[in-house]
Amino acid sequence: MTTPTTPSDPTTPTTPTGPPRPPTDVLVVGGAGVDTIVRVETLPVPLADSHVVPPIQTLVGHTGTGVALGCHHLGLATRLVDVIGDDIEGRLVTSRLAAEGVPFDHVVHPSGTRRAVNLVDAQGRRMSFYDPRHPYDLVPDPDLWRDAVAATRHVHASIMPWTVAALEEATGRSLTTSTDLHDWDGDNPHHRPFAYAADLVFVSGSRLGEVEEAVVADVLDRGRARVVVVMDGARGSRVTVREGGSFTVPAVDVPDRPVVDSNGAGDAYVSGFLATWLAGRGARSAALAGAVSGAWACGTEGTHTSFVGPSELAAQLVRLRR
Repeated sequence: MTTPTTPSDPTTPTTPTGPPRPPTDVLVVGGAGVDTIVRVETLPVPLADSHVVPPIQTLVGHTGTGVALGCHHLGLATRLVDVIGDDIEGRLVTSRLAAEGVPFDHVVHPSGTRRAVNLVDAQGRRMSFYDPRHPYDLVPDPDLWRDAVAATRHVHASIMPWTVAALEEATGRSLTTSTDLHDWDGDNPHHRPFAYAADLVFVSGSRLGEVEEAVVADVLDRGRARVVVVMDGARGSRVTVREGGSFTVPAVDVPDRPVVDSNGAGDAYVSGFLATWLAGRGARSAALAGAVSGAWACGTEGTHTSFVGPSELAAQLVRLRR
């Protein structure tokens, strides 16, 4: 890791060493962090001085890590780049990615590694308390991601403010791109640069409500998106293709894997979609693969504790098409 910089200084990457990096299929920019999982009986949690809960888990989580690991488990050559802290959480992230064999280029900032406390109820629903850590105007040296962009097929940007530059770099190189806007309400200006800069735009339906149709239309009208995917948990996903209309893919159940924890389901959906899309399949096939991948992730407790692999994904898709 690098020596921490002062908060006002730009964060600069370490100098790469060793043999040249191989080309990658997917470069994930930003979004590494750690989750603390607390299992509770119900949400919202009743007000009380204390609650006795099952063992609390601390796990590598967050969106960028999830998409990178999900793509890796589906056979894509994947790389992650991000800013982390010189702290226990940062070491958890680097150790997990190293153990999984996912290359991770990173720089260190004194604000630390992103973290969240996620409450999960008996039905697997979650409520997340997100601590972004980094200053909003933090901008690492572009060398952190520039060489990696030049050596990849596809760039997926988590919605840290600085990562939109990687999307623009990728577009300038005629690469395909994607982003996940998470629980955007269609109005928050933070999300707009990402909504308009990516080829594949994923967004949660949890806060869109009656404005969903208008928001999807706006993203297509003002941005470069080829596909907009609204992920909506048990209500399935709604997909709009710029030149192919709209369709719905129902949520799926994986036999013998009941839902126990929805942490990371959206990231798994994105990785399943990307793996299928980059294999040259259409949006409908990609969305079904995403639905299976998301459902699979819900079958184990904790964030990013289980990812579907290529053979299991293929088997589930065959089952669903019978």
